Amino acid sequence: MAEEMKIIVFTLAHEEYGIEVDKVRTIERLMPITRVPKTPDFVKGVINLRGVVIPVIDLRGRFSLPESELGDNSRIIIVAANDLEVGFIVDSANDVIDLMSDAIENPPEVVGGIKAKYLSGVAKIGDNRLLILLNLSEVLNRGEIIQLEQFGE
Repeated sequence: MAEEMKIIVFTLAHEEYGIEVDKVRTIERLMPITRVPKTPDFVKGVINLRGVVIPVIDLRGRFSLPESELGDNSRIIIVAANDLEVGFIVDSANDVIDLMSDAIENPPEVVGGIKAKYLSGVAKIGDNRLLILLNLSEVLNRGEIIQLEQFGE
């Protein structure tokens, strides 16, 4: 039986992506990010959000998408993955939608230049809209999580 899921929709390089609402803590406007040395390029640094230090990742950089200027619509989506809170910089966060689980298909090998391992599926919405769902445990692989946890200490 198909279950209904709530999905936060955001954009990156003109594609729509989704993360399950229960994995999202908050969506914030851009704020000052403190650079941390000796981290991968896509780790932009850390932010202090209400007294909690949170590492911030540029999802464009993570997925090897072309960089773009951050604008008024850019957001930091704070997600909880494996007991760690991490911020994702996205082009915009637009919408919350209800999605039936049976509308989700397995991802093809590459979608929008992103390897399938980072994706949990692709959902068809209506006749001409595709929503790419992220696999958070792969977006933050184990080695990177260990590195990021060290920032928080």
